[in-house]
Amino acid sequence: MKKDIKKLRHEYGEIELNETDINSNPFAQFQIWFKQAIKMKLPDANAMTLATVSADNKPSARILLLKEYNEKGFCFFTNYNSRKGFDIEGNPYGALVFFWPELERQIRIEGKIEKLEPELSDEYFLDRPVGSRTAAAVSPQSDEIENRDTLSLMVEKFKEKNGGEFARPDFWGGYRLIPDLFEFWQGRESRLNDRIEYNLKNKQWEIRRLAP
Repeated sequence: MKKDIKKLRHEYGEIELNETDINSNPFAQFQIWFKQAIKMKLPDANAMTLATVSADNKPSARILLLKEYNEKGFCFFTNYNSRKGFDIEGNPYGALVFFWPELERQIRIEGKIEKLEPELSDEYFLDRPVGSRTAAAVSPQSDEIENRDTLSLMVEKFKEKNGGEFARPDFWGGYRLIPDLFEFWQGRESRLNDRIEYNLKNKQWEIRRLAP
């Protein structure tokens, strides 16, 4: 089994990522790559790994969905009482990773995380399908539950009481990661991958190439 794992290998192609071809603004460069992923209809093109670290320095990571981005940052939504929520409360710094294997590309983004403005969380919550809104309002995310039936019963009781019209609960909403570092990664032959980093220093983005 160990030999089989060691032999697993995908040889990347010849698409280049050069300093002369990239945008000087990392948000614009992200948009170029993200739009290409959308245009190719890649499954879950907005899926990203969010890594956080708790107040006692224990890391954790999970995959969730990007729901908005602009030059203010990258937004996602969750239960504030989840593990990620408690991590962010105790240590408001995190990292995102987008990986599109079909394009042989990866983007790493690091920065500080803050809660979104309540009105933006309200707007997104009310735009969700009623089933998703119900799940968000009912699920005690990251808490232990007895079984699946327990969760289903909670949902049914909530539906009986509230129907499909209810406000966003206070414990659920959005976060924004405000970047101070981007890294754009393009797979190349023989693992000589291209890595271009944008680092925010004195409110200016410094660009440099990193060794693979």
